[in-house]
Order: sequence, then C-alpha cells, then structure tokens
Amino acid sequence: MELKFLHILTYLSLALVASHAALPVTYWTTKLPNTPMPKAIKESLQPSGLTEDKSTSVNVGKGGVNVGVNKGHPSGGTNVNVGGHKGGVKVDTPGGTHVGVGKGGVGVTTPGHHGKPPVSVGVRPGPSPFLYNYAAKDDQLNDNPNVALFFLEKDLHQGSNMNLQFVKNANGASFLPREEADSIPFSSEKMPEILNQFSVDPDSEEGQIMKQTVQECEEPGIKGEEKYCATSLESMVDFTTSKLGNKVQPLSTETQNENTQMQKYTILGAKKMGNNNDKSVVCHKQNYAYAVFYCHKTETTESYMVSLVGADGTKVKAVAVCHKDTSQWNPKHLAFKVLKVTPGSVPVCHFLPQDHIVWVPKN
Repeated sequence: MELKFLHILTYLSLALVASHAALPVTYWTTKLPNTPMPKAIKESLQPSGLTEDKSTSVNVGKGGVNVGVNKGHPSGGTNVNVGGHKGGVKVDTPGGTHVGVGKGGVGVTTPGHHGKPPVSVGVRPGPSPFLYNYAAKDDQLNDNPNVALFFLEKDLHQGSNMNLQFVKNANGASFLPREEADSIPFSSEKMPEILNQFSVDPDSEEGQIMKQTVQECEEPGIKGEEKYCATSLESMVDFTTSKLGNKVQPLSTETQNENTQMQKYTILGAKKMGNNNDKSVVCHKQNYAYAVFYCHKTETTESYMVSLVGADGTKVKAVAVCHKDTSQWNPKHLAFKVLKVTPGSVPVCHFLPQDHIVWVPKN
C-alpha cells in the first residue's frame, strides 16, 4: 500500500512545484507560437500563490506515506505526506499556501501577498450551470452567484447596467503534465480505484464531487454539441485545435480586484472576438483533485470581450458568450429561470467566471 501511495505522491509533488509547468508550457509554445496564455490557464499551471519564494500545502483524503524534496529553499524543501493521525495527502514547502479537496468542496487558502490579508475560498458540491443539460433547483436562484452572470443579448451594449459579482477563482486545482494525467483512470467504472488512489472516502463530500465531475464528463452532449473533458493542458490544446485549427485565441475574464461585492456594473464597450463563423470552444473548469476542464464546441455562439466598470470603480475585462440557439437546452436550465424565457426563444448570454476559457479562431 505504501509503495502505491509513493507512486501517487511522486506525481503530486511534481505537480506542485514550479518546474511542473515546464512540459505544458513547452507544448503550448510549440503548438501555439506567439499565442498569449490567458490568466485562467496560467493560474492552473501551478497551485494558487506558488512562486519561487512561496510554498504550498495540498491535502486530499486520508493515508500514510512521507516524501521529502529539497529545492534549495533557505527554510527547507518539499515534504509530501499521505496519512498521519490527521489523514490526507499533504504537500508542503516552506511558507503558507494550502490547497485541499476536502469536506465542503474544493478549497484554497493562501497567506496573502504584499501585505494583503489571507484568501480562503471554496467550491461546494453541485452541478455546473454552464452545462446545457443542467436543471436548476428553485433554491439556486437565491444562493448561486452565477445567477447574475446570465443576461439577454439585447442588453449587451455600451451604457447597459447590470448587477454582477466577479469573485476570486474558487478552484485552485492545477494541471498535471499529460503523461501523469493519462496514467490516472478517469471514468465512473474506475471510480473506486480513483478514490482509493487519492485516499478519498466514497461517501464523503469530496468523493461525491469527484464522482459528479466524471459523470458530467461522460454524459452525452446535446444535439450540435461536441464535448470533451481535458485532464491536461496539452489535451485541451489538442481538442481545441482539432475543432478550430491552429490559429486560435484563448480568452478569459480578468478583474481589477480579486473579489468584489454584488454591485451595478456599466458596460463601457463590447468587441466581438473571432471571425464570423460563430464557432468557438468554451472550457469550464470542473471540481476535481487536479485541473479538469469541460470543453465543448458549438456552431451557434458569439464571443465578446466586454469592458465594464463597477459602482465602486472596479474595472473588469469580461468574456461574454452568447448562444444563438438554446432550443436543445434543458427547459429547467438556470438561464431560463433567471431570464424568464423559454428554450430557443431568444439568444442567451453569460459572462465567464475567471477560471473558464473561451477559444475563438483568430481574425
């Protein structure tokens, strides 16, 4: 058992140091030369807050092995533990960032930078409202921050006012190199093995989160949708370029402040991105032990970069995606409940959270 965990910890430790990002970045620059990497991807290449002079602690589940790696830091190196009396998979280097898959969802805590207070955020279990076959529950209209991200296309113009909230990315899971990601099973059939590898209790909240993510990836797409769950940056690039070609532009939402309150935002301007063929690939970050993106390509979408300013002066460059044909969506989708429209009646738009990405063909 210890030898099996030792193998798992080897790739976990590699995934949690800065050198881990070298392979995906090299692949990116080779496959997509002169293509800027959006912030959402940069932040998924390494755990939130990890820099050359910061450290990281990552916990998943229960267990019992220790691995130490000295990276030349004045305070010591990297320590990887599975187990102990507190349980969990744990990776430490000197400093204070903590990333965990645990009770209550996926959480990230960083010690703060340049005098800023610590950041602690989490993702609760639940389906993603950005999946077309998603059915919303009535209580989600009240407590889901994504409710405010949906709007009608007619409101996408300069001077339009919307009540919005852009919050700090809640999912701190990082990409594994493709070779490592491909060595880990990713299917409902193999879920007992997956949970055992990560020492996650199948009946725990983290276990339910991981099961749900895999199930959503396995469900068939709606008519006209081509979907794929990318378990590495390399596989995301391959899927996108297979659908749009090598001349692509990835975009993500960026805010002046990491966390903002719900407030009125005014649209300063909106620019349509990509060419005029209405093709795009949108990748939504899922809740999992490492970075997994639910990517789907449709033929009837338009993507925009939207400049907004909040009532408190906060500036946002937000990605908006407008769906021209929603006739195949679940009639109980959150967007229809929020906007009080029916499937296929009008184009439906939404802003992308900060950790999601839209890929469009370059002009």
